[in-house]
Amino acid sequence: RLGWSPGISYLRFSWERSFIKPYTGASAVEQVALVEVEYDLGCSLNVPDKLLTWCDLIITHAGKYNIDPYLVAAVMLQESGGQPDVVSVSGAIGLMQIMPKDGIAASFLCANGPCFAERPSTQELLDPEFNINFGTRMLAGHIEKYGSVRDALKAYGPYDVGYYYADKVLAIYDSIRT
Repeated sequence: RLGWSPGISYLRFSWERSFIKPYTGASAVEQVALVEVEYDLGCSLNVPDKLLTWCDLIITHAGKYNIDPYLVAAVMLQESGGQPDVVSVSGAIGLMQIMPKDGIAASFLCANGPCFAERPSTQELLDPEFNINFGTRMLAGHIEKYGSVRDALKAYGPYDVGYYYADKVLAIYDSIRT
């Protein structure tokens, strides 16, 4: 199992094996097909089942950017609910709901031109690992820039909701961390 221990700044690794055994009454062919060794690389984060698929990537990229994996998981829960192919009505893509440089987002203009011209493409953001890495890096950059998690979450979320988004993510964070 890959695991993260709150308050400890390193990843701890351990492996767990589970075996699938054939059921009584199966044909010989079915039994051969059922006798397999399965390696369970489950997540030790206390997250809802819909995020378990992404646990190892959350832990890896959170460690890479020195950010609490529970915070990354909370953002992901709020943004996509763990669904990798989600596209929002405003054009945000994937697990961490990143605005791409193309698609609907290409029409959003800021003072110096397109707002998201330096962002990855929709295609890149549909790759779950790329999306988690980019979103985690962006969140870590906001924390460094703004000096607090709450202010960083305000910057990460929709521009027009003030601290509502940040407070919602922090409530999710508190609920999964305990």
